[in-house]
Formats: sequence, structure tokens, C-alpha cells
Amino acid sequence: MTSEVLAINTAFYRAFEKKDIEAMKAIWSHGTGSLCVHPGRKTLRGWTEICNSWEKIFQNTAYIEINVDIVTTEVTDNIAYVVLIENVFQVLGGRRIEAQSMATNIFQKLGGKWYLVHHHGSPIIR
Repeated sequence: MTSEVLAINTAFYRAFEKKDIEAMKAIWSHGTGSLCVHPGRKTLRGWTEICNSWEKIFQNTAYIEINVDIVTTEVTDNIAYVVLIENVFQVLGGRRIEAQSMATNIFQKLGGKWYLVHHHGSPIIR
């Protein structure tokens, strides 16, 4: 089960990098209980708000690369979480910018498949 959760976690970051809203839609639970907190932003509740935020991010991002360092993973029968460090590389205004965020991704097994139900990223200030 841990490998399934890590695979969907990886798929989340690949969808993010590719700015692929269809892949993102397949990863997230579309329920009203889903939550997302982008670094420095307010809590988004429910799939409609979350999807709108990803669409805006994708429209306003020229290039992004994300490598992750897994801190810990815990998997039970139908709930799992991955705590990790996001190493983010972006190009903004022709400049390469590097940043790190601490993130927690929570997954729930629904109908035999794992879905992302909560993503929370917080910037790491050095």
C-alpha cells in the first residue's frame, strides 16, 4: 500500500510540473471535504475552489520543477499521509528562483483508489 500512496504522491508533483489540469483532476478527491493550502495562502475548501486555484497557478507559471525529499510516510487501511520537503525551481521574469516548502499530503482510499484530500505547503525560511 505504501508504494501505491507514493506513486500517487509522485503523480501529483508530475501533474504540477506539467501544468496538467486533467491529471490533477484524476489525483484529487472531488469532495467538499478536500482542503488545500498553498504556501502563504488561505485555506481552499472543496474541489471547485482547489481546481480553480490550480488553473490559475498553471496559467501564471512559465516553468516549474519540483523535487521532493520524503520525511515520513504513514499508511493505514484507508488514510495515508506523506510529509516532505518540496525543492521548487521556477523561472520568473527570466530569473531562476529556488525555494523550499514543507508539505503534508493526505490521501484517502475511496472505491479502492487513493485520492489526495489535503495538501498543505508552508515556505521554509532560511
